[in-house]
Order: sequence, then C-alpha cells, then structure tokens
Amino acid sequence: MNHPVSSEEVGSNRIRFNATLVGSELKDWIALLKPRVISLVVFTGIVGIILAPKTINLWIACVSILCICMASGGAGAINMWYDRDIDRIMHRTITRPLPSGRLHESDALIYGIAVSVLSVILMDMATNLLSAFILAFSIFFYTVIYTMWLKRSTPQNIVIGGAAGAFPPLIGWTSVTGTLDLFPVILFMIIFLWTPPHFWSLSLYACKDYGRAGIPMLPVVKGARYTRWQILFYTLALTFISLLPSYMGYTGKFYTIVALLLNAGFIYRATGVLLEKQDKTGLSLVGDKAARKSFFYSLAYLFFLFSALIVDYFL
Repeated sequence: MNHPVSSEEVGSNRIRFNATLVGSELKDWIALLKPRVISLVVFTGIVGIILAPKTINLWIACVSILCICMASGGAGAINMWYDRDIDRIMHRTITRPLPSGRLHESDALIYGIAVSVLSVILMDMATNLLSAFILAFSIFFYTVIYTMWLKRSTPQNIVIGGAAGAFPPLIGWTSVTGTLDLFPVILFMIIFLWTPPHFWSLSLYACKDYGRAGIPMLPVVKGARYTRWQILFYTLALTFISLLPSYMGYTGKFYTIVALLLNAGFIYRATGVLLEKQDKTGLSLVGDKAARKSFFYSLAYLFFLFSALIVDYFL
C-alpha cells in the first residue's frame, strides 16, 4: 500500500539531495587542485621561508604560503583540463572529475586560470615583485612548458619538467628576502634531481597506462632496463647535491647525518629496482614491487630531508 508523501517530506528529501550534490561537487573542485601534490609543494615552500636569513611577519608568511598553495592548485586544474583526453584512457586517472564527466571542462579551465592569476596578484601585493614573478613563471612552466609541450613530445619530459615542482623553496626564500641566494638554488636542485627517480619508479609500474595514452615516458620509449639504470644514476646525482648544504656550511651535523641515512636508503631502493627479477627487456617478473617501494620511499625521502633542514636550523 502506497502512503501519501507530505510536502514537508519532499522538501526534506530535496534538501538532503542538494546537500549531497554540493558536497560531491566540492570534493571534485578540490580534487582539481591536486591536493596531494599541493601538500609537498607547500611544505618545501615553508622550508624556504624558515631558512631565509631575515625574519618575516607571520601574516605575510601565511599569505605567501597561501599563494604557493593557490598557484600549485590552479596549475594542477589547468593540467587536468588539458590532459582530460588522456585521463579518459589511463586507468589511474579515469575517475578524475573531468574524464568522469562530473565537472564541465570550460568551468575547470576558468577555475584554474582564476586561482592562478589571483595567487600571483596576491603574492605581489603581500611580498615583492621577484616572488610574484617566480610564482608566475612556475605556473607557466608547469602548464605550458611541461603539460602542453614536453609531456607529450619527449621522454625527457620529467627531467626538464621537474623544475616546475622545484620552485617553492625559491619562492619562499624570496618572499622573505626579496633576493636570491645559492642556498635556495641548491634546494631547487635537490627537488629537480629528485623528480626523475620519483616519477620513473611510478612509470615503470604504470608503463602500460602511459603507452596506451601515447605518453612518451622513458620506459615506453627507451625500455624498462634503460629506465632502471637512469633511476640509479639520478639517485646518485641527488645524493651528491643533497650533501652540498653540509659541504658549504649551510647546515650542521644533524642534517648531514639524516641526509646520509636517507640517501643510503634511496640508493638501496634504486639498486633494488635495477636488480629486480626481470625478463630480457627489463620488464619486472614480480609485479614491479621494487619500483613501487622506490616510489613511496621517494615521497618519504623528500619530506624527511626537508624536515631535517628545519630541525637543523633550530639546533
């Protein structure tokens, strides 16, 4: 037997439906900003602010961090807008807001541009022109040079494009000092050299996905064995650069010890990737377990290395 539905029940159901819809859309708008990427980007920017030789007003520091967060998120949204075609093909990205159809493409583009532009304007107003310029260039580098040009045209996309995620320490430093120095440039180089072994580990176990989408990632173009050697090579180069702050007197013993331990672990993981059981072409016979471990270790590596810089600064 059907019971009549009162107008109050209809209204209540409609409110619950709208609340669910709004909540779902909000999650999608946040997902466009790539929050997991933002967290590491913002953290390295904070390190640049802390290590800068001058003091900064707490409010201005917070605004600077907000601007770095907005710039990273806005660039991420533009990246998702441009990559929506390949995101529909790759298993690891097919559930993103645009390929799944949960958000409109043009809205995502306007959103990304608006957030990016606002971040640069706010940075200029709160700090200085140099910081705003580097912030703007980082957005341009990620969205145009990497996303629209390098990513689909060369297997060196990650090597060159790695600079896009290495700018935050420079931005943080210049927001305090208004000038550049060698120390933040070294921090830039650490992230720059960290990026290839980090993403190439991912690309080893996502190789089929990239190949299906036509993205010339290194293992797709040069093969898995060549990629394994390159991971080890860049890890060794990273080890050298990451110890420069100690060698040049910017840091003390604490950072040196932590850096040595972290680099030993990274070299161990990279060696594991190289020596993993594989066929004649270098493809893993055990599900790329070593590459997965290397990828997740690299995330911890960068976080703890930059954390050590902060701890060493206050010791």
